[in-house]
Amino acid sequence: MKKKKNLNGAYDWEYTKVGGMVRVDIRNGADIAHLGELDRKLWTVLSCPASGLEFDKDTLRMLDTDADGKIRVDEMIAGAQWLTSVVKNADLLLESRDTIPFSEFNTENEHGAHLLVSAKQILSNLGLEKKEISIADTSDSVAIFAKTQFNGDGIITEASADDDALKETIKLCVDATGAKTDRSGAPGTDAEGIEAFYAALADFDAWTAESEANNAAVFPYGDATADALAACVALNDKIGDFFTRCKLLAYDPAVAASVATAVEKIDEIGSCPLALPAKDGILPFDAVNPAYEAQFAALRALVLDVDFPKAKGISEADWKAVLAKFAPYTAWMAAKKGAAVEPLGIGKVRELLKADAKAALLELVEKDNALKAEAESIDEVNKLTHLYRDFYRLLCNYLILRDFYARDPKNRADFEAGDLYIDQRCCKLCVKVADMAGHADMAGLSGMFLIYCKCSSKVRPESFDIVAVMTDGGVRNLRPGVNAVFYDRNGLDWDAVVTKVVDNPISIKQAFWSPYRKAANAITERINKSAAEKESAVDADLAAKAQGNALPEPPKPSFDIAKFAGIFAAIGMAVGFLASALVKIINPWYNVLILMAVLVVFISGPSMFLAWQKLRKRNLGPVLNANGWAINSVILVNIMFGATLTSIAKYPKVRGKDPYAKKKTPLWLCIFDILLVAALAVCIWWFFCK
Repeated sequence: MKKKKNLNGAYDWEYTKVGGMVRVDIRNGADIAHLGELDRKLWTVLSCPASGLEFDKDTLRMLDTDADGKIRVDEMIAGAQWLTSVVKNADLLLESRDTIPFSEFNTENEHGAHLLVSAKQILSNLGLEKKEISIADTSDSVAIFAKTQFNGDGIITEASADDDALKETIKLCVDATGAKTDRSGAPGTDAEGIEAFYAALADFDAWTAESEANNAAVFPYGDATADALAACVALNDKIGDFFTRCKLLAYDPAVAASVATAVEKIDEIGSCPLALPAKDGILPFDAVNPAYEAQFAALRALVLDVDFPKAKGISEADWKAVLAKFAPYTAWMAAKKGAAVEPLGIGKVRELLKADAKAALLELVEKDNALKAEAESIDEVNKLTHLYRDFYRLLCNYLILRDFYARDPKNRADFEAGDLYIDQRCCKLCVKVADMAGHADMAGLSGMFLIYCKCSSKVRPESFDIVAVMTDGGVRNLRPGVNAVFYDRNGLDWDAVVTKVVDNPISIKQAFWSPYRKAANAITERINKSAAEKESAVDADLAAKAQGNALPEPPKPSFDIAKFAGIFAAIGMAVGFLASALVKIINPWYNVLILMAVLVVFISGPSMFLAWQKLRKRNLGPVLNANGWAINSVILVNIMFGATLTSIAKYPKVRGKDPYAKKKTPLWLCIFDILLVAALAVCIWWFFCK
């Protein structure tokens, strides 16, 4: 480690090597206070998401001052400058305490002195007597303001008034215009709600007064006008249909059968006219379709018997006159205002208007607003306690990525979501994925073997995607559709299903066996394909024979002794050549080992070299970039460090026999097979090379 002066010469920074890269180190509170002087090119991260991290959400929200969902360098600098200005000993920030003694408030700073007063006010509101304040004290705003009459949010509750009449008016205002939650957690209202309430009272009073001035016209049927209109509307279509049928019948008697619909089933009677059409066009009161008797009886009681008390029927003109009487009422109803206070009744509305408590309520709102600065200062104390505890840790993740490289189980990086258990391994580097569609393309540039999983639970409604980094073991069983289990940072388990795999080298050991595995897979596929083709041909031949369509077999060629002798001689020469070469190779014996080593290097060497090149350059940066981070530096995951990110199951040696294990070939039989092969080789060499 060494000191290196900043380019502008304003501050001497400490530098350290973390993850194979030189990074700025934060050693004391002075470093935090001077963050604004650090060249932005030296920051490891330029911005990070304000959500989806394993970090206190309130702290992230407080740092995201523009609420754009990102915490940028400027916001980190602003937070550092504010924090170090209101505390005395900035070195204590490195201890990440959740409690601040009153002695640590910087009272020489005007803002710091004001925060101390607010901190004491918080404890007073909570009924606590102590000389320090903690996050637990400042986080529960409901408890802080539960017993206060005013709290600076511009919302008044029933507790804000001393007079019972005002308390009742506030309650009625809240019920009519909707509740707004006060800092104390109680329902209340503000100046806007009060204005809307009294406007509604005045409008409803004026609207009601209009009907009172023209009572006879507006209410042609008195208090039953609304019910009378409803009864008319319910049968208006059927009555209009009846009169239309009557006109058709008067125009042409031949349509009598058409206008009087026949009924074959009793449940179809509702489709018939309201009454039988007649040429005179009179709707009879006593011969109404049974399906509408109840509705017509209500109409007759509310309207027809009132307007035509001795009539036995009405004409179309009479009906239109009835409907016309409702015009003033419908116009008045369409102009209705102040509906929000209608449930109070006109009597209560006029009582409230007469009392005119509007000015008194607005005065209470003003008293509450007068404490706005004090209340906001209480919120600032909450911000102070959170940053006092969390800022240094976030800065280390932001500027140095210290928690990521330290691999401390208790202090993991804030982007690490938990552990994925799959194929007898535990992947410790797992990151939540916000956008699956655009993630894999960028993350694939990391050079790491990535496993994407969909995580869900039957006992919890939410689900999410993760990407896990695999750095050790084989890849044979890692493919989409494989089930696994994910444990988040809170220890909760989730069902994980592999949805995608980005193939990159995992380890040099895996790269060593890769060519042999590929060759074995190719041979197996070729054998399976050949066997399938032969099976298909046999099945086709059998099917053809069963149907009597078998093709005639081609004639077998006659045995050619000269050709057979030539082939046998060629095989003998080849075997002799190979045997001669084998004798030269195994003499001396260590040539065999050299040959095997050369073959291994020739086959596995290129694969291992390419894997080594990629493994030493693995970079977590693209994975985080794809998740919304702005990474400003390489985040290397080299071979040695990568080995710590995946753990493989290790079993102890167990003595005893497994009754279900595959039986091993006896040693004497193996020796016999080796001697037999050696004897055959010697015989071949003797007959063909001597």
